[in-house]
Amino acid sequence: MIDKLTGRVRRCIDDYDMIEQGETVAVGVSGGKDSVVLLCALSHLQKYHPKKFDLHVVTLDMGLKGVDFGPIGELCKELNVPFTLKHSDIARIVFDERKEKNPCSLCSKMRRAALCNMIKELGIKKIALAHHYDDAVETFLLSLLFEGRINCFQPVTHLDRTSVTQIRPMLYVEEKQVKRFRATMQLPVVENPCPMNGISKREDVKELLKTLGINHKDIKTKIFGAIKRLPVEGW
Repeated sequence: MIDKLTGRVRRCIDDYDMIEQGETVAVGVSGGKDSVVLLCALSHLQKYHPKKFDLHVVTLDMGLKGVDFGPIGELCKELNVPFTLKHSDIARIVFDERKEKNPCSLCSKMRRAALCNMIKELGIKKIALAHHYDDAVETFLLSLLFEGRINCFQPVTHLDRTSVTQIRPMLYVEEKQVKRFRATMQLPVVENPCPMNGISKREDVKELLKTLGINHKDIKTKIFGAIKRLPVEGW
């Protein structure tokens, strides 16, 4: 199973030339299923990819109560990958101080900035994020339906202000494959206590796609194909 999933990750990496020979790639691991599976896939890919690269796991503690990242640290030990955990007050700022009505956007920006600062302090210039096939489809629809524009995150994004490059190696991996792999391998997952978990606009889009998929089984395939064919920057 790991060979099939890693094969998709490798194809995505090679299609978009995501990794250079000899570099260190930070892996942003939140503790959720997606990022844990990405870590395992990249660790396995290290063994046979023609371009040799190193990994370093970075995890940002958002300051939410009851979160234990111990299992992630243990997984990193098993995989022999360095692990850096940094604590932050992002949750307190977003929910307690700012009392944001729509906190996801601000939280995302603060989290992205904190991760960039983390890897710069480690002397790393590239970070792998765990967005997958379904995330791309949902993000495309979110932009179309709620912002009135055709847009999606890019497979490779260079952030000029920080000189950090973000890569998304799991864009050819469907969420159902991620779930199956995580369950089969019994990988540790850190539960998400965020008060917005399950009630965001993204969840609305997930439900919409689920409803459309009842009568149109290939709806996600067609949308993903449109993302690659349309003039969406970076695709």
